[in-house]
Amino acid sequence: MKNRPVVETRLEKVLEEITSAGEISLRNLARRLGVSLPSVQQKVRPLLREGLVRFDGKGKKIAVNPDFGCVVGIDMGASHLHYALANFRGEILHDSTEKIRPEDGPEKLIAQIKEGIHRQVAAVTREHPAEKAGHAARKPTARPFAVRGIAIGVPSPVDPVTGVVAFANNLPGWKNIHLARALEKEFRLPVVIENDANMAALGEHWRGVARGVSSFVFIALGTGIGSGVYVDGKLVRGRTGSAGELFRLNVEWQRWDEDFGDIGYFETHVSGMGIASEGRKQLGPPAASQAGNLAAERDAYFVFEAFRQGNPQARAALIKVFTMLGVGIADIVAVLDPDLIVLGGGVVKGAPEFLLATLDQVVQRIQKEIAPPIKISALDDKAQTYGAVFSALTGAQRAVLRRLA
Repeated sequence: MKNRPVVETRLEKVLEEITSAGEISLRNLARRLGVSLPSVQQKVRPLLREGLVRFDGKGKKIAVNPDFGCVVGIDMGASHLHYALANFRGEILHDSTEKIRPEDGPEKLIAQIKEGIHRQVAAVTREHPAEKAGHAARKPTARPFAVRGIAIGVPSPVDPVTGVVAFANNLPGWKNIHLARALEKEFRLPVVIENDANMAALGEHWRGVARGVSSFVFIALGTGIGSGVYVDGKLVRGRTGSAGELFRLNVEWQRWDEDFGDIGYFETHVSGMGIASEGRKQLGPPAASQAGNLAAERDAYFVFEAFRQGNPQARAALIKVFTMLGVGIADIVAVLDPDLIVLGGGVVKGAPEFLLATLDQVVQRIQKEIAPPIKISALDDKAQTYGAVFSALTGAQRAVLRRLA
């Protein structure tokens, strides 16, 4: 038992190097690991036997076996669920988005998540009948549609010890919810639960503009606002899992003792919900508003549409919100001094050029000596989904490595 963690670490390092390289010869793998070729050959044997990695057709290079199985990554927002089913190299095979009714509470939403996961797998097996039919001829470990892991990004701090969804302030009733336990019971698989902005930071570091960047902050602008913080190459979660919860920020010290409810000061103003609220003040309610539907009430689309048509009230509303965001970013820069700020989420797509121009002006004015570059996510509004796929792959790989150890 004493040797078990050491064995796991060694195998994990081997797999990590193979994964990051894409494909690599055993000789080059040995060089990367700083060990002899016979040692590497010994280390990869259990991975080959399990089917987790395989050689190319010429038998010269080794790579992760994409057909080892699949994983499901989910971005859970305050108004939607976005699912992605990926193979074991992280290549997305199928994805879909569906609306939710946050006012219906945790039980119904968890049931919707379970149904959505089952649908993803069913959809892929329908789209690839030939591969499914050839399944019997494959090695027992090569099961392309066997789900190996699940990960979901949630709009809430997640307790770093228990994995409990602590408090989703935009989802009524979501306090101390054991989401991982519910999904593990349903699917009997490794399940990773992470804050959605942290997931986005993982996704951006894996596949986006923050690839190779040691210290950056990903700011997720959706119905609410949050951030994922990378410092010295590691995700920062904090003592309670609340690191980067920007909704708690307050940029008006005179209002320090006011109660802004569960949403908090910053999110009240700087979010899709805040833009929609400011838009109603400036423009009046949108013609297509759906009274009683929480997701529709929070939708800022009508403000951006009016802005694109040259409406001065819409422009004023966005200037107010974007300026406040700029002040918040300047405060973050003062504390963390990051290499990069990345913006993602559905709201960013509304007026990206205007958003960047406003933020650059504000942040450069406040932090002109140390203002970092501010970029839009390279992953559109799917950074959280990519982060979830990455987390599901990591969780699934660790489960296999524990078994091999």
